[in-house]
Amino acid sequence: MPNTDPRKTLRLLLDDALAAADPAVCMPPHLESLPPGAPLIVLGAGKAAAAMAAAVDAGWTGPLRGLVVTRYGHAIPNGRIEIVEAAHPVPDAAGQDAAARLLQIAREAGPDDTVLFLLSGGASALLALPADGLMLEDKQAVTRHLLDAGATIGELNAVRKHLSAIKGGRLAAAVQPARLITWAISDVVNDDPSVIGSGPTVADPTTLTDALAVLKKFAVEPPIRAAACLADPANETPKPDNPVFNGADYRIIARAQDSLTAAMDRARSKGLHPVLHSAAVEGEARAVAIHHAHQITTRLADDILPRPWVQFSGGEATVTVKGEGRGGPNTEFALALAIALDGAPRVWALAADTDGTDGAAEAAGAIVAPDTLARAAAAGLDPGGALADNDSYSFFESLGDLVMTGPTHTNVNDFRAILVTEPEAGR
Repeated sequence: MPNTDPRKTLRLLLDDALAAADPAVCMPPHLESLPPGAPLIVLGAGKAAAAMAAAVDAGWTGPLRGLVVTRYGHAIPNGRIEIVEAAHPVPDAAGQDAAARLLQIAREAGPDDTVLFLLSGGASALLALPADGLMLEDKQAVTRHLLDAGATIGELNAVRKHLSAIKGGRLAAAVQPARLITWAISDVVNDDPSVIGSGPTVADPTTLTDALAVLKKFAVEPPIRAAACLADPANETPKPDNPVFNGADYRIIARAQDSLTAAMDRARSKGLHPVLHSAAVEGEARAVAIHHAHQITTRLADDILPRPWVQFSGGEATVTVKGEGRGGPNTEFALALAIALDGAPRVWALAADTDGTDGAAEAAGAIVAPDTLARAAAAGLDPGGALADNDSYSFFESLGDLVMTGPTHTNVNDFRAILVTEPEAGR
């Protein structure tokens, strides 16, 4: 690819990854598994929920009604399923009201009804229905503290499930005696159904004791009402032997591996040699970046891969917020990677969140070029200072290297591609 722009190539790989997880692409084949023409109640939550609902609305010829909740700015209107927008990652009153309505619809379903629950990443915050005795501000406070402390999605959800009236299998209990089907787009490492969206329709293997251990690990002192909730055995979630899960059908219709496979196929078609590091990378974003940089420089030194080549990875990086800046796991990964590579020639990278929003910032991620540090120095930017202040967004914004996708209407978590070009293509 001597005449190909590395920036355009990386963006093309991201676009193919996103397309593979687009509900309009991955959902229609699954509609064929439903009883033709049967009445369908559609419920759902997550950043992809509106797009998933639109795919059902477009492909389902039978009677259809329902309600799904998605993040602000992620709505896609359709004819028969109501779309509600709410806040993410810290829940708000709109999410609480929508969750209460959704739970009521589930409780009204009868034995002859089929409930199709559409689940994707972000559902934990969007289905913000506190357990009895809790207030929304209690959940908001706990969520903020755990996010800032760098808790993983599994740790965060172990707590949220035990502070909820709808998550951790409780929605499945509400749907009884109707037939329950769940279709999920996975945004979690290893695609654990009990972690995706805090598992509203599956058994919860975590316990109240686990939730308390997470709070202790991150030195989070919960509000009084939350502490009382977590101390009450009555707030334990339904476990695998609970009969409410009998007959329930659960399938994952898109996952990180699918998107990485699509990007790798595109890489081959562009004459690139693809290398898959892992679809399940976890850890602090800057530590993940250092590890990736070491892999790249080692492979460059060994010089055994045919050039040009590109290394892919997915998963979920986290950030422990200690500074006052703006950014998320993917821009922080990109900044730490640029520092670790230290201007290595012919190495380019793109890191982005597949939902289009990296943390709380409006960018999906950022691009790293061989001259990133040189351009930063010319602009008077301090990469190390920006990293220490968790200000990766501002750093890449100043360089014009943010990746802006807008809402993608899907979510299979982080996407990373590190491209090593041929000598004549490096700039």
